[in-house]
Order: sequence, then C-alpha cells, then structure tokens
Amino acid sequence: MRTCAAALLALALALVLALPGTASAQKRYDPGASDTEVRIGHIGPYSGPASAYGTIGKAASAYIAKVNAEGGVHGRRIVLLSVDDGYNPAKTVEQARKLVEQDEVLALFAPLGTAQNLAIQRYMNTKKVPQLFVGTGATRFGDAKAFPWTMGWQPTYQDEARIYARHILATRPQAKVAVLLQNDDFGKDYLKGFVDALGDKAASMLVAQASYEVTDATIDSQLIALKASGADVFFNIATPRFAAQAIRKAAETGWRPVQYLASVSIFVQAVLKPAGLDNATGVISASFIRDPDDAALQGTRELAEYRAFMQQYYPQGEPSDFLNVLGYSQAQTLVQTIRQAGDELTRENLMRQAASLSMTLPMLYPGIEVKTGMDDHRPIQQVQLVRFNGTRYEPLGKPVGR
Repeated sequence: MRTCAAALLALALALVLALPGTASAQKRYDPGASDTEVRIGHIGPYSGPASAYGTIGKAASAYIAKVNAEGGVHGRRIVLLSVDDGYNPAKTVEQARKLVEQDEVLALFAPLGTAQNLAIQRYMNTKKVPQLFVGTGATRFGDAKAFPWTMGWQPTYQDEARIYARHILATRPQAKVAVLLQNDDFGKDYLKGFVDALGDKAASMLVAQASYEVTDATIDSQLIALKASGADVFFNIATPRFAAQAIRKAAETGWRPVQYLASVSIFVQAVLKPAGLDNATGVISASFIRDPDDAALQGTRELAEYRAFMQQYYPQGEPSDFLNVLGYSQAQTLVQTIRQAGDELTRENLMRQAASLSMTLPMLYPGIEVKTGMDDHRPIQQVQLVRFNGTRYEPLGKPVGR
C-alpha cells in the first residue's frame, strides 16, 4: 500500500509540475537581476554641448527613487546606474561597455543622442542586451527586424518632420523655407522626412539650407546666410544650445519668419528663455508630453502627482521643464516593463515585455498612448502640434500621427 501511495503521490506531483504556468512561476535571472534588485544602466550628457539634457537622467533617477521608497517592483529595488558621456559617441561606447561588462546591468535605459546610440547599437545587439527607450527619434532605432534588442520611445524625427511639412503646405503653400540642421544622422533624419512630405514642391519651397557641427561655437554665420535667402519660414533642426542661438540671432538680425522648432529643443527653460521669450513667441513645435504650465492641465490629478513627485524627490529640478516631464515619463515606461517581466528577469523576457506594452502615461497628451509589438519598436507614434504664446505652448488642433 505504501508503495502504491508513494507512486500516486509522485504521479500527482509530476502532473502539477507539468501544468501550464508552473515553469514560468520559477524565478529566472540574467546578470543584473536577483531576488533583491534589478540593475539598469543609463547614459546621458551631464557635461558637454548637450548638458541641458542632463536633467532627464536626474528626473528618471528621482522617479526610480520614488518607486524604491514605495517598495520597488515585486519587492526588488531598482538600481539605476546613470553615467556621463559628455555627448561624445566615443565616450558612450566606453560607458556602455563598462555598464554591460563590469557593472553587469540587465539593460541600458534611455541612452541619449542619435550618434551616441548609433555608436553602441551593434554592440548592444551583438551582446543581446536590451537598449531600451533610447533618447532619440532617429528612424533606425525602431527597426525591430534589423536590431531586435533596440527600442525607441518617442515619435521618429522623420514622422515629426512630415507633420511640419504638411502643416506648412496647408497653411502657407507658397512658403519659402530655410533649414538649419545639425550635420549628423539626427539632422539628416529630420530633413529627409521634411523633404519627402513636401514632395514635388520641395524644389521650389526649399530656398536655403545650412548646417553646423556640435563643436561649433556659434551658428551666427549660418543664420545670416539663411536670412539673406529671403525665406519666410524657418525650420530649426537643432539641439538646445544651438536652437536658442538661432532664435535669438534671427531676432537680432530683424528676420521674422514663421518658425518651426524640432521637438528635441521645445523646452521653455532650456531653450526659449535663453533665446528670449519675446523672440520665441509664435514658434511652432510638436510634443507628445503635456506642458506642466498648460492651463487645461491645472487642477488635474496627473499634474498634482507630478508636482508632488518633483517637490519630494527632485526639489532642485524645475517642474515646468519639459525635460523633467520626459525623464519622469520614460522612467514610468521602464518600471511598467520590469513589472510585466515578473520573476523572469532575463534580458530576453525584458525585451519581450517591452514589445508588449499597451499603456497610457499621465503626462502625455490625452489620446497619445504607449503601444508596442514584436515587430513594432516605436512606442509613441503621435504628436500634438503646439505654438508658443510668449509664456507657454498652446495646442493646435488634436494629436496627429504620421
């Protein structure tokens, strides 16, 4: 009888272990994960020509601190190792290798910059380490087939530029357009989308084009040349320091075109104030993130929670700065991805969960969601056109997609 009972018990146990979900309930870890913590790497420009973006990493780190104070994710503390690359691609490579090979992070989160992410993309995919929610809208970072371990976050630069082009065609079909662009993949990606959307009219509408290097001291000579073209529309494809210089220089020379500003430099604190708010009045840009000073947002639970977060976890940060809202929102996306991964904290599963997102974020415009798929590594695909009124941005119509 004992032998028979033992056999039945063994059979029952085998059946339980064979049930669907039993194996998945077992904890599985890759480097960077354990019962107590999840190590994630972040690379940003805390120094150098794009240091204005450094606050993104600080806001993201602050949000992770908030999550940890509230118990972490499934009882695990998130350790965000945030390091500086000075906006130098060579330094980005150095930092990525250190984070992956020495610090053994589970994934890289929101490394910033087009050239910077390009410099590490093949390395990350060869090592099969997630390069998640990169801080650039360059089209190549949403190519799930070619780079399955890389995922974007924001709308692509080409899609955004197409939206500007369509707006110009609808509102100023006879416009003469001058373009300033950063001379790298970031600037060229924007320009391609813009020219493609203008179509046959590009040849007649684009009357001037000038580029700059990130190592340049100023872009004064480029602005003088663009003004001389007689353009009445100016597309400013520049990162914050140069975007501010361009807006200010245009005003100083008496050039008053309708200005379109790439969303990477939409920020009031980092760009428009240095440029002069009067000089920036009327600038048109695109955003998926809501302006904390938007009158329509005042009194909402979403804004109250964001401001309370900033006050407690990042008091030295400026709550009205779009960059801080960006870091806050990107970090929320990361936390949801880790939450979905449960106890299977492998790099493969983290990537699988990143490609299985369907969520809204409190500080994104209503109607804009974060949604991904195995063949869709572009989480946010809509933007809201906005115009600066001298104090804050005001929406133009409703969110639009590519």
